[in-house]
Amino acid sequence: MKTLFSLFLAAAPFFFCTCGDTELPEPQLSKALGTAKDQFETIMADTWETVLDGNTFNNYTAFEEAWNYLYPWGTDHNGSARMYGSAADHNHIYLENGVLTEKAVRINWDEGNSSHDPWLPIRYHSGAVHAKTHVLVNDQFPNWEVKGDFQAPSVKGSWPAFWLTGVNSWPPESDILEFKGDANNWQNTFRTPTDLTSTITPVSSPGSWHNYRVWITRVNDTDVDIHYYIDGEWKAVHRGNFVGKPMYVIINLQMEGSSGGPGPTADTYFRARNIYIGRTRSY
Repeated sequence: MKTLFSLFLAAAPFFFCTCGDTELPEPQLSKALGTAKDQFETIMADTWETVLDGNTFNNYTAFEEAWNYLYPWGTDHNGSARMYGSAADHNHIYLENGVLTEKAVRINWDEGNSSHDPWLPIRYHSGAVHAKTHVLVNDQFPNWEVKGDFQAPSVKGSWPAFWLTGVNSWPPESDILEFKGDANNWQNTFRTPTDLTSTITPVSSPGSWHNYRVWITRVNDTDVDIHYYIDGEWKAVHRGNFVGKPMYVIINLQMEGSSGGPGPTADTYFRARNIYIGRTRSY
């Protein structure tokens, strides 16, 4: 109940954000409040359930029940870091006091190039994990919430991300947290490779703990609205044609690529805690 009520309160800024600094006349204010109330009551009519609670980083048993090591497709992606990690290898993916840490280390030997476009030379070993749960918006599960607390690096060449991406195709993609070598967080929604919406927010001290969240709600047979938040503040709503398209939940510390270069020579750390995934169920 508390989670759903917070959804209603957090959604309220969206209904007022288009008004600028102009005070709404009473009829428009009543209409806006009524819209928010109707949406909240619709969600309340469904049953809210926790899919992944905030305790999966407490120990390796809980972690390995809920998460897989590496990317869903393997070790490489679109930067210069190759991911390493397994139940027997915690050099780059490890747990401590309820916190997941991904550690990027610069290497000084030739390990070839990434197997993914743009096929950059591998210069780092780092970490990535993805949830065994997929986010799938449909008639049965029309609302999803995905959130967590993060300490993100922002040094040039570091490229941490907390994001959703398609299981069966790309896009869909929703980036909840993405820093590209500075203190600006990118929240992106890809509908096609060239049709995307981005909201860029400066974050004070990204290396301190901040909360990043999306609330995804089905609006019609094909589309969802994705509400993006940082530290409980609503930042934007993007629309995407994501209904019926399962998505992975990924936490990774990529390097260079879109974050520029050369990257750091010192070890780089990306930390996460209290990762939560919830959804409403319709009957």
